Amino acid sequence: MHPVLKTIIYAIIGITLSYGSGIAQSPVTWGTWKKWGDQQNGTYTNPIIPSDYSDIDCIKVGDTYYAISSTFQFSPGMIILESKDLVNWKICGHAVSDLTQISSELSWEKMNRYGKGIWAGSLRYHNHRFYLYFGTPDEGFFMTSAIKAEGPWEPLTPVLKEAGWDDCCVIWDEHGKGYFVGTHFADGYKTYLFNLSPDGKSIDLKSAVLINSGSGREASKLLKVKDWYYLIFSEHQSGKGRYVMAKRSRNITGPYQEEKQLALTSPEAMEPNQGGIVPGKNGKWYFLTHHGTGDWAGRIVSLLPVTWKEGWPIIGTVLADSIGTMAWEGKMPSASSQQYSLARSDEFNASMLPPQWEWNYQPRSEKFSLTERKGWLRLKAFKPLKNNELLTAGNTLTQRSFQSATNEVIIKMDFSQMADGQRSGLCHFSQSYATIGVVKQGNTCRLEYQQNGKTSRGEAITGSEIWLRSVWGLDGKSTFSYSLDGKHFTNFGAPYALSWGYYRGDRVGIYCFNNESESGSVDIDYLHYNMDK
Repeated sequence: MHPVLKTIIYAIIGITLSYGSGIAQSPVTWGTWKKWGDQQNGTYTNPIIPSDYSDIDCIKVGDTYYAISSTFQFSPGMIILESKDLVNWKICGHAVSDLTQISSELSWEKMNRYGKGIWAGSLRYHNHRFYLYFGTPDEGFFMTSAIKAEGPWEPLTPVLKEAGWDDCCVIWDEHGKGYFVGTHFADGYKTYLFNLSPDGKSIDLKSAVLINSGSGREASKLLKVKDWYYLIFSEHQSGKGRYVMAKRSRNITGPYQEEKQLALTSPEAMEPNQGGIVPGKNGKWYFLTHHGTGDWAGRIVSLLPVTWKEGWPIIGTVLADSIGTMAWEGKMPSASSQQYSLARSDEFNASMLPPQWEWNYQPRSEKFSLTERKGWLRLKAFKPLKNNELLTAGNTLTQRSFQSATNEVIIKMDFSQMADGQRSGLCHFSQSYATIGVVKQGNTCRLEYQQNGKTSRGEAITGSEIWLRSVWGLDGKSTFSYSLDGKHFTNFGAPYALSWGYYRGDRVGIYCFNNESESGSVDIDYLHYNMDK
């Protein structure tokens, strides 16, 4: 039987079987959900985070869960989330405040790491301290640690300065000895286990033990449950897609001879395949995972049940031959924590940017301010690396877009201090982009719309303030509009299809640059992100 046909048949069987599991599952067409996350009735609906939290990993410390997600070229890097129930999350902070610790290619001066930068990582807790490890495809492996998840985090320490590695993880055995696992994707996806130094800051290259290889095997996580060490990883095969696998051994150094596929590819659910297996407060286990086939919203997040069968953690709805498939609904792992939510809107009243914000590349710190005008964000213009090119403009402040039924983002902008040649406003971007904003030419300010370099100009604008808006829904088609009074909006520019690019989903952002000189500024009073869950 063709593997794709087999997967579809298994998915249908899974939907049927799940009616006896306590939660009736309905077939879901990707991207058509009208509800998601905590349903406030003791159940949750996947996805639990319909936004780009890629390469997620998760641990439980006491009664709190922490997760990390890759951030590529965005700064600050490696976002950290916190939850009490595995479904409702809030942003705890970031672990990497300065990306130039990794490479100057991640600075506003070079902007040369699209699709690269901070990839997947591993968060662990050992001896009352958080340890975070991650890889970059060009520079190697890095680590940092902190007493508290919200930081402060130590400066980065290189663990392995070599290109071609990814998806690392660490574990400490019952004697406190540490081990590090990493995949050499540049050499046939060979995964090695290394001895980790007592301080967690270096590995012994001579100690390398090959524990896995081939078939695009990566996303490795080490887990000990009872007397078994598990190597959880994803595998990709041509014509079959990517799916979750596991190997196990009684000894941490192996041999890892026993192997089992834990879940089907689930292409109808965009291949959930990478994440963290954690115990719930209800005595059950869960897999917090991203959906690995990204679309315009990125690689979004679901929570799947884990059922232990003959010592193997089967992921999702368990089918007749002890393999898992996508589960769209479930019972809450514990009492709801509704006070936890992912921040979006900002009044710019604080002295620091709240953690939902990430700059496109390491920013030029003297070119923005939250203190020069109280209650406003000031962005100061400077020249992009390429004229009139948003993706090379080093003063773009961003946050993730959501794939929900209704999304509305509005900024209020004071453009009275703009200079000749300056452009500022509201944008969406991944590898492609669109902007609505104000351009100043000589002494005249005009409305301007851009889509991938193609420009449309509007009327001359007088006064000092403008409201800019983007609205989109589950289809990811944005309509831009503007207002001169904050009440009545007029559509402007062509509809823009939010897109996937550089392994990332769409970002909504505020931009400010000047093709002609290092002069001019705008003030942003607020960004309001309204969303119907």
